[in-house]
Amino acid sequence: MAVAVGSGALGWLRRFRRASGPDRFHQYTRGTLYSFAVSEAALLGFWVVAGSGDDDIRLIAPLAVLYAAVCACHLRLVRDGLRYYLGTAGRPDGPAVAYAALAVGGVAALHAGIGTGLLGPGAAAPATWLLMFFPGPLVLVLSVRRATALGAVVLAGSVLSAAAAGVSPQHLGFQTGAAFGGMAVFGASYRCSGWTMRVVNELEEAREAQARLAVAEERLRFSRDLHDVLGRNLSVIALKSELAVQLAQRGSPSAVDQMTEVQRIARESQREMREVVRGYRETDLHTELVGARGVLRAAGIDCRIEDSGSGGLTGPLHSALGWVVREGTTNVLRHADARRCAVRLRVAGPGGAPGGGAVAELVMENDGAHPPGATAGGGSGLAGLRERLAELGGTLTGERGADGTFRLAARVPLRPAAGGGTGRTGGTGGDEGGRGAER
Repeated sequence: MAVAVGSGALGWLRRFRRASGPDRFHQYTRGTLYSFAVSEAALLGFWVVAGSGDDDIRLIAPLAVLYAAVCACHLRLVRDGLRYYLGTAGRPDGPAVAYAALAVGGVAALHAGIGTGLLGPGAAAPATWLLMFFPGPLVLVLSVRRATALGAVVLAGSVLSAAAAGVSPQHLGFQTGAAFGGMAVFGASYRCSGWTMRVVNELEEAREAQARLAVAEERLRFSRDLHDVLGRNLSVIALKSELAVQLAQRGSPSAVDQMTEVQRIARESQREMREVVRGYRETDLHTELVGARGVLRAAGIDCRIEDSGSGGLTGPLHSALGWVVREGTTNVLRHADARRCAVRLRVAGPGGAPGGGAVAELVMENDGAHPPGATAGGGSGLAGLRERLAELGGTLTGERGADGTFRLAARVPLRPAAGGGTGRTGGTGGDEGGRGAER
């Protein structure tokens, strides 16, 4: 049994670590609000078990059942109230009415017990606790104004019933002040927690909308560029083809010249289209670094970037190292349980390269490497990166440390070997979107 509970807790912790930032915040906030309800249950349970010796045992048992119902309704109302406040469910009128009625009934029963002598003066303490937690879940269902008015009415009624039960003015003043302070603190805590969760949801929706807009804008730019490149040429091809048909029907030798011109324009259009596509498929190191930091931080991974050498890199080196950053980032997201990731880019002085020249070094290191054999291999991301860097005279190494770190290091000479080039423009491993590199 203990093993099952431990494995379940470890599984929950593992899922919590892998969750996104907004999901983690939601789980943490819900857990905090649930802990308030559990705290109320613990306080009331402590009073039931260790109550005053002057209390009538015949009244303690019914009160214990009543307070168990109050705490159960508290938990239920926190769950349903958050759903209503976040707009994912209807208003839980039934649980709200049941919770309010049971809490007020519990306070009234305690004061009645004090007035009849069945309960000692110490029974005023659980009444104060009930009042302190009372407005918390209700502010998720009612407006602030209505919840405040309801809390004021309940507190005033409690003061009157306590005075009628014979509670001393000194104790009455202290308990009233404690109840008032607790109601204000817990009411504000519940409301602010729900409001913050809603803001986080709105921010996440805005970020998703921004991503969709960015994709739509890129598609629009791509379609506009293709239209500008191919639109005029295709119109010319259509007109010259029609003219060639008419000339051919008349037996004019000029039809051959027109079709030769159509062939030239078609080849020119094909070349221009390739240039447009090549420009969209190339990577940029600065863009990849910024994107990696944003994606990793969104996944809850602390990403630190140290860039002290990208200023002197040429276009081919920018593209090649950009692919390293893209593949390494995907590798961290898919094949690691990382909490931090560091990216360091620097240029080593003469002597760093085999030929004695300067070399650009990019290192990505994270602390979430799985043990050897923990993940299935079979990917071609690292192999593709090695081939890409080899075309520039560079190398790529991946090392797993004994402390659970994984270090991906790329070294490329600033002056690549003769005949080197960026080679392929697609994604490594055959995926233009940067398929994840398997470890």
